[in-house]
Amino acid sequence: MIRTRLSRELKEAMKAKDQLRLSTLRLINAAIKDRDIAARSEENTEGVSEAEIRDILAKMIKQRRDSAEAYDEAGRIELAEQERAEIKIIQGFLPKPLSDQDVDKAIREAIAETGASSIRDMGRIMGVLKSRYAGQIDFGKAGQRVKAALG
Repeated sequence: MIRTRLSRELKEAMKAKDQLRLSTLRLINAAIKDRDIAARSEENTEGVSEAEIRDILAKMIKQRRDSAEAYDEAGRIELAEQERAEIKIIQGFLPKPLSDQDVDKAIREAIAETGASSIRDMGRIMGVLKSRYAGQIDFGKAGQRVKAALG
């Protein structure tokens, strides 16, 4: 689904001669292909799953946020703006972020599903959340909420 959309949008960006969009889409495609190659085995001939692609995209967004912040601090505003423009393009391939209420609900469901009862179970809860909600939850903030829910 994401792969099909990516391929279609790559062609559209080429036709429109939209260089920023085209280069960003090519970076996404390259990152997915790299992960496909790394994941190849005799059992796995399809490549990475949709959830793994969402995880790749979420990591790309985090990298660009960090870069934009560094560029801002260095006074390189034009580079920071380019990073932010790339973030918007990448976010277009991810599902909409969950609201605070939905994040809390997802945490409660993951706790109930895993039978978690203490902070020691946090890794299992985060694993469930990451597998289901990659790209929809800020896991840095979710970790704090999980601790609060368990504590």
